[in-house]
Amino acid sequence: MNNNSYIKSLDGVRFWAVSLVLADHWSGDKLGFPAGYLGVCLFFVLSGFLITGILMDAKKKDENLGRGHGFSLKQFYIRRTLRIFPLYYITLAVLFLLNIPPVREKFWWLVTYMTNNYMAIYQTWMGSVDHLWSLAVEEQFYIFFPFLVLFLPLGKIRNVLVFFIPLAIGLRLYLFLHQASWISSYVLMPTCLDAFGLGGLLAYWRKTGNDKMLSLFKSNIYLAISLLIYIFVVLLYRNQGTNHNFYDMVVLRFAEALFSVFLIGRLLFIDRAASKDTFFKYFSENNVAVYIGKISYGVYLLHNFVFNEYHSGANHPTRKLLEHLGAVWPGFGTGNLMILKIILLYVITIAIASLSWYAIERPVNRLKDKFGY
Repeated sequence: MNNNSYIKSLDGVRFWAVSLVLADHWSGDKLGFPAGYLGVCLFFVLSGFLITGILMDAKKKDENLGRGHGFSLKQFYIRRTLRIFPLYYITLAVLFLLNIPPVREKFWWLVTYMTNNYMAIYQTWMGSVDHLWSLAVEEQFYIFFPFLVLFLPLGKIRNVLVFFIPLAIGLRLYLFLHQASWISSYVLMPTCLDAFGLGGLLAYWRKTGNDKMLSLFKSNIYLAISLLIYIFVVLLYRNQGTNHNFYDMVVLRFAEALFSVFLIGRLLFIDRAASKDTFFKYFSENNVAVYIGKISYGVYLLHNFVFNEYHSGANHPTRKLLEHLGAVWPGFGTGNLMILKIILLYVITIAIASLSWYAIERPVNRLKDKFGY
């Protein structure tokens, strides 16, 4: 199998990840489990998998051509810049011009991808730009990780990825024991490294042909076990009776990452074996999931500005629309009708993200063809 080939099911993974985040945010955290946490962690694991695989392929090509790894390093950063920066900075510019709080007040934290560090330092969220912390984590990861993959020997890369797991868990435990804000343990880049590490290990096993480890994804058994572990940790977290505790500050992200890596690994195995597992095929490869997965960056980036349960003011057009619908349809957006509100907001966001995709992202993405590895 060509490891560089497009894997349709991974766009499906992006769809489910972004849907978990959006549903959690728009419901006002009323889904009964931390869906947003899981969605973000799924993105981190997927990023770890994809970036590690891309860099290992580039490293191998450099070695085969007898060229230095500086070439691939340059190409990586150019390609990441083309994919991530244009929509991000255009969005910030529009928000700045419209004076959407707190963009002007926190402008330098936003333009330097340091919002997660702001939250950790000041132990507070950032209103309508809350969600940008996860993009900051990914950008900070990209600063150092390519150097490790490209310039370390192959065996050392595996060791680094393994080390990421106890490092992140240990840091979260340290913060918990020293009574740090739960925000710090959640948003700091080093405390997220177990998710990137597990995703990276999956890519490493795949690229090095480690059939023993890849056999873990041959059936649904380990995926089911990882799901049960995740559910068990969520129940422990919820049963503590406190807002944030040992289970969500220290253990939950690892449980999320474990489930995420088994989900992604299972989908990859199905793709590799050309399996006819109809459930997983439909789950990850239906046209709606694949399309939304393709535009998921824009969906995630823009959704909080379409509507935020806590920060969209009384004069926000979406707030007014929801109030109007609530007046003509009593109960709209609450209780059993919450799903209607989420669907409406999702449709609006997809429409805006589609415009972004066709007007900005796709044309810029085509420039990446000029900067291949």
